[in-house]
Amino acid sequence: MLYKMEAITKTRKIGGSLMITIPKKIVELEGLTEDQIVKIKINKLEKSGFGISKGLVKFSREDKFKGQLEKNE
Repeated sequence: MLYKMEAITKTRKIGGSLMITIPKKIVELEGLTEDQIVKIKINKLEKSGFGISKGLVKFSREDKFKGQLEKNE
């Protein structure tokens, strides 16, 4: 039976190679063991800026023009 399990993981450099880890939950669900041959599919994820500004307050109309309306000396 073939079905698709998906996880997002991060590469790590070990020697001259890049390694990834398979999350414990997938290891358990799939019954994976050491030295077992598995097939993986690689999809690079695009970096997202989502959440990067978390906690910042919204700019007001005054903030938008601050520094632009004052005269330079």
